[in-house]
Amino acid sequence: MRSYVKEYGMDRSQKADAVAELNTVFNEAGVVVVTRNLGLTVAASTELRGKMREAGASYKVAKNRLAKLALKDTDYEGIGEMLTGPTALGFSEDPVAAAKAAVDFAKSNDRLEIVGGSMGGKLLDEAGIKALASLPSLDELRGTLVGLVNAPATKIARVVSEPANKLARVFGAQGAKEAA
Repeated sequence: MRSYVKEYGMDRSQKADAVAELNTVFNEAGVVVVTRNLGLTVAASTELRGKMREAGASYKVAKNRLAKLALKDTDYEGIGEMLTGPTALGFSEDPVAAAKAAVDFAKSNDRLEIVGGSMGGKLLDEAGIKALASLPSLDELRGTLVGLVNAPATKIARVVSEPANKLARVFGAQGAKEAA
């Protein structure tokens, strides 16, 4: 057993735990982005993980075989074909966050390739992930909606108070005229 653990780095229970953890990720994620590492340095990988965290997403390097096992009976089963070579997974509950962070990072680092991914049961190729990344995130949409909801209230308050302001200016001008 020692040589097996030494050779592969994980024993059977660790592999089962990794599959269970990935299965949980696949069942909770709003989007999964598959990337290919083309010689990314440790510093660049750390930077990418940081950018993912800032966006509300996660980035995980997983053994392809274990990831394929974890995909079974999830909405993301179709991405199994993309898991070849040195891959890693970006995922988030927000359907845009992981895609946006991965695509932004790939623009400045040619050692990270966007392979594709999935949003729920919908498979996406590289162009689909890039299109998804161009959409506003949930937080940006919430901010826009709050602004739209508040805008009419502000306009109503301004319209209601405007006649009173005009009336006050007329009375003030009339009072100044009579005083002179």
